Amino acid sequence: MKIMVAIKRVVDYAVKIRVKPDKSGVETQNVKMSMNPFCEIALEEALRIKESGLASEVVAVSMGPPQCVDTIRTGLAMGADRGIHVEYPDALYPLSVAKLLKALVEVEKPGLLILGKQAIDDDCNQTGQMLAGLLRWPQGTFASKVILDKEKQAATVDREVDGGIETLSLDLPAVITTDLRLNQPRYATLPNIMKAKSKVVKKYTPQDLNVEIKADLEVVQVTEPPKRKVGVVLSSVDELIDKLKNEARVI
Repeated sequence: MKIMVAIKRVVDYAVKIRVKPDKSGVETQNVKMSMNPFCEIALEEALRIKESGLASEVVAVSMGPPQCVDTIRTGLAMGADRGIHVEYPDALYPLSVAKLLKALVEVEKPGLLILGKQAIDDDCNQTGQMLAGLLRWPQGTFASKVILDKEKQAATVDREVDGGIETLSLDLPAVITTDLRLNQPRYATLPNIMKAKSKVVKKYTPQDLNVEIKADLEVVQVTEPPKRKVGVVLSSVDELIDKLKNEARVI
């Protein structure tokens, strides 16, 4: 079985985000970029499935500008067998990404698709669900545990819901999106980083895949959240209760 994993290049989680002066978006020039943390978890899960003998190949897919190849190389250094880069210079929104992934599924014929539940740049949490709808495949979102049954060609997914844990049984092929508690991603070692340079990264464009990219969303303005007010040191419990009651009006 082949597993396809979607990975996204985003601003590193440790970087302090700065809004552009014209408020058109977030500053990405001269900013450290990394693989989306949820995508790292998705790739780690695919690699563990392969190492257990339940998959034969892991393919890492990323979409965007040429710099996305660096993110793919990181995935290859972690252990992915091949990379696919769909090159597109502008912003890609979830529906467009889902359509491109659907086109790649028709080419690659994977038995399982694993994605991070969301990206930390836009926090959309939409691509996996849209992709499952387009493919008409079963989906298991927010997965905290994944077990594959090779004989039955099924996956058991524990997913986190408001009331606790929900367990789903999915017939393969299926789409799974990963949550934080699924696993701890591995680090890419230096020897594997060197080996990744020789691994294949195939390039496509949306035109190659017969996918028309449309701007589904329009960003009107990006602004920073309001700054928090300075804290106040209170001298007594009575003073605290008075402020909660008369100023904050929460009691």
